Amino acid sequence: MNKGTKTSRAIINGIFTLYSLLCIIPLLLVFSISFSDETSIVANGYKLIPEVFSLKAYDVLFKDFSQILYSYGISIFVTVVGTILGVMLTAFYAYPLSRQDLPYRNGFAFFIFFTMLFGGGLVPWYLVYVNLLDLKNSVWVLIIPLLMSPFFVLVMRTFFSSSIPASILESARIDGAGELKIFSKIVLPLSLPVLATVALFSTLNYWNDWYLSMIFISDNKTISLQYLMYRTLLDIQFLTSNSNVASQISSAGGGNILDLPNKTLQMAMAVVGVGPIVLAYPFFQRYFIKGLTVGAVKG
Repeated sequence: MNKGTKTSRAIINGIFTLYSLLCIIPLLLVFSISFSDETSIVANGYKLIPEVFSLKAYDVLFKDFSQILYSYGISIFVTVVGTILGVMLTAFYAYPLSRQDLPYRNGFAFFIFFTMLFGGGLVPWYLVYVNLLDLKNSVWVLIIPLLMSPFFVLVMRTFFSSSIPASILESARIDGAGELKIFSKIVLPLSLPVLATVALFSTLNYWNDWYLSMIFISDNKTISLQYLMYRTLLDIQFLTSNSNVASQISSAGGGNILDLPNKTLQMAMAVVGVGPIVLAYPFFQRYFIKGLTVGAVKG
């Protein structure tokens, strides 16, 4: 290895090391602030190492541990089931659109593209799920609205059209394979990169969603973890910004509301909410690599 190659490699390694640090340090800062004392944060700002260690943010957050555990289960169920069903339906719709011999192919493609540009509005959308489908306060109302994305359908259709050789499909058809067998045994194994990509983004959409719980859920049995934490944060911000209400609660035996954490609680919520996603990404990354090597031809 010559000197120029060593220098280039050192520069590239340095750039990627710096970029990795820029990605990791904010996460470490969030983790550190969540274990810091609120008073020290307000007085001295954010520190990478806590000046005063405190678990008060987590004590407030886990005050109702059973509700958090239940909401965690709801979020995990919605994310897993929604992602699996969403990827399946997206693939089932995108693959026929990639076939040139599909009757009314352009009409089906226009239908899915039109829904990406125009919507019926909030009120009709709400009435469909509440009055027509009767899904209010149901766990399925947290799954169905995010089940299919027109953008993901178009992305997957493009992948099927450009990355799956037509000659392979024709050879399988000559050998007597049906459409379902071709799709399950040939198309899906060769499409793991796009399937994993869509699954990852679907997982993020489901896990980070709190809006559907706010719109459709009116009890505590079916709310997601994200909406539970969002509502807790709003309640604390309201109490800390309204001294009269806080004084009344404190005088009634509710403790000193004004001492409740705010900044540290936000970071504690981020730590609690980001955990499953951090663990899920390596799983999808493995399938990215596997999908890129399936069907490879040696030169």
